Order: sequence, then structure tokens, then C-alpha cells
Amino acid sequence: MMMEAHEFERTDAGFGWVINHMPTILWQRKWYVFGVFAIAAVAAVIAAYSLPTLYQSSATLLIESQELPNNVVDAPATGEIAQRIAKIRERVLSRGDLIALIEQYDLYASERRSKPLSVIIDKMRKATNVAALQGDVGTPTPGKNNLIALKMTFDYPDPVKAQEVLQSYASSFLRMDSDTVADQASLSVRFLQDQAGTLQGQLQPIESQITALKSRNGSALAMGGGTMIDTGTYSAQIFSLESQNRQLLADSKKPAGRNQQIAQAEAALSAAQAIYADSHPDVVAARERLKALRQSVPETIDPADNSAAQEQIRANNDAIAQLRAQREAALARAATAMAGQARAPVIQEQASQLESRASALRQQYNDVAANLMKAQATARMTGEQRAERLSLVEPPSLPDQPNWPNRPLLMGAGAAAGLVLGLLLALGVELLRRPLRSPVQIEGMGFPVLGIV
Repeated sequence: MMMEAHEFERTDAGFGWVINHMPTILWQRKWYVFGVFAIAAVAAVIAAYSLPTLYQSSATLLIESQELPNNVVDAPATGEIAQRIAKIRERVLSRGDLIALIEQYDLYASERRSKPLSVIIDKMRKATNVAALQGDVGTPTPGKNNLIALKMTFDYPDPVKAQEVLQSYASSFLRMDSDTVADQASLSVRFLQDQAGTLQGQLQPIESQITALKSRNGSALAMGGGTMIDTGTYSAQIFSLESQNRQLLADSKKPAGRNQQIAQAEAALSAAQAIYADSHPDVVAARERLKALRQSVPETIDPADNSAAQEQIRANNDAIAQLRAQREAALARAATAMAGQARAPVIQEQASQLESRASALRQQYNDVAANLMKAQATARMTGEQRAERLSLVEPPSLPDQPNWPNRPLLMGAGAAAGLVLGLLLALGVELLRRPLRSPVQIEGMGFPVLGIV
């Protein structure tokens, strides 16, 4: 008996008596439970049938990749598809476009009479949903386009208007996406064309400066060492012509009749002297013969021979003048070259700087030209609807069943909530009133327990 009493006291300690007497408590407090349950169930039924009915129209837009591979034609630089769609969504759901749709389809007619337009616009935005569908094959790759489609929905009490508004949304999405891609491709082409023209405008003056610098200082840039001035050829020719003139002038003053014989005798004497000494018999004989000819031939002058000599002298003088002019020109060129060589380091430094700038501009121009060709190909692909784009694969549907409210769910949730609240109310009343249901409660009041019936 002592053991059983100990177990009874431990079980009834604290709130244990509530658990032990739960069936009795629920039976005695059943009207609290049934009352709250009935009120909550009736309120759920009333709410389920009093809430406005909404129909949901849905459409699906497929994100199609470009038809040509990226190694053939680059995709338009329109950014990530998710960012592009987000920008289009903001434009489609802008205040002006929503006001135009509200007025076009006469949406929220009763609410517009009692509520501000800003409230109506916010309500329409909340009724519109644009969700991106990710690819479910494999693992999504960071940095790559994993979106495959867009799911668009619009909720409205009238199913026909819900379909019409969603059709307008889908058309706006398709049009704006196409315009965005086309505008971006066209903008890229114009930008690269302007950049190529700017680089050409910067490159042409530098190339002109390089050409002018080389043309003015070509000799100084071409010569690596000192300049050799050779005027001996001109001087030798001038000396030869002057000697010939002196000889012609001397010959013109001699008698004409003896010229040929005396010339032959003089030539024979010179040839003998070149071989033999002056005392040689041949030299002596040639000298005597020349002396005899000079004494025997009369002193007469041939006018024809004198005229020819004068003509030759004039020709020689003209050649001498030309040779002297050429020699002076060569000396002037040599002097210019010497002066240019003194400035050669400065000129070479200027030429090197200009060439470096020109090379950098040429490289930039080549890069821009290559990008321009790619941008033009991309613009053509965009114009032919072969770039990454949106396409309507599931047109807006005409809903035949309301999407909201879900009346069975609301009524079931209301009944469950009423049951839970009824149980909580019954337990609350039990804890507040604390009726005597256990000997422990009596002993806690200071009264001894005489027996349990």
C-alpha cells in the first residue's frame, strides 16, 4: 500500500492530474469544444463562399538558344537571359502600361470607384506572376544559361479578361525581347563602326607624320656610319677637258699645212724617247726629221681647222660647267647628309615614338574590325530570328475552374482550427477554475485525506 500511494502522489504532481483526468475534463467541458468548433466551421464556410472567385490564366514562353554555334557567330551582348527577362518584366508591369490595360479591358471597375488608382495597380501587379523554369536535366552550371522557359499567370474574377490580359502580357514580352536583342545588335554595330572611324582618324595623321619625317631625313636614317664624299671623278674629268682645251688652243695657233707631218714626227719622237735614251740613234734621227719638217713647211693657218677647234673648245667648256655644277651639288648633298647625321638620334627617336603609336592604333583597329565583323554577323542573325529569343509554346489558357478560393481546403482548415481552439478553451477553463479531481490537490490545501470513493 505504501508503494501504491507513492506512485499515486508522483503521478498527480504538477499538471499530471490534467492528463489523468483528460476524458473527464473533455466530457464536462464538451460544450466549449463543440461551440468553438461549430463557430469556426460556420465562419470557414461563410468565408469560403463569400471570398471573390478568381480565375487563373497561364501561358508558357520557351527560351530558345541561337541556331548557329557560338564558335561561328557570337551571341548578342544582351546580358544574362534572367536579367533581360527581369528588365522586360519591369517594363511590362510599369505604371503606364498597366493603366493602359486597365482602361482597355475595363478591369476592376467596381474597385476603381472607391479606391485610388495606385491601389488598383498594386493589386494587378500582385495578380501577375512571372516564374522562370530551370532545366531539370543534369546539374545547373554556374555562369551558364540554365533557364528553359517562363511560366506566366494572371488572376482575375472574369476568365475571359484574365486570358486577354495575359495574351497582352505575352505579346509585350515577345515584342520587347525581340526589340531588345535587335537594338543591342544594331547598337554594337554602330558603336564599333564609330570606334573604327575614330581609330582611322587617329592613325592617318600619325602615318602622314612618319612618311614626311622619313622623306625629309631619309639619308640620315638610312646611313649608319660616316658619309664618303668622292669628288675626284668630277675633278679628273674637268682637268682632262681643260687640258684638251689648252691643246686645241695651242694647235689652232700652228700652221695648217705642217700639222699632219709635224704631228706624225712629234709622235714618232715621243715614241722613241719613251723607249730609248736621248743619245740613241733612233731618238737623234727622229729629232732631226722633226727639225727639218719645221724648217721646210711654211707657216700658214687653215681656217677650217681653227673653226673646228673652237667648236670643240666650246663643247668642252659646257661639259666642264656641267661637271662643276654636279660637283657642287654632290658637295651640297654631302653637307646636308652630314648635318642630318648630327640629328639622326633625335630623328630616330621621333620616328620610333610615332611608329610605336601607329602600331598600337593598328592593333586596336584590327581588333575593332574583327569585332565589327562579328557584330554584323550577329545583327544579321538577329534580323533573321536565329538568335536567342522567346517563343510562345503554350498560349494563354481560358480557365474553366476557379483558382481561388479553394473552398474544401478553407472549410477543412476552419474546422480543424475550431477543434484545436475548442480544446484549448476547455483546458484553459479547467486550469482557471481548478476543480478538485485528485487527493494531492486536497492535501496541498492542508487537509488530510480520510478515504477515496
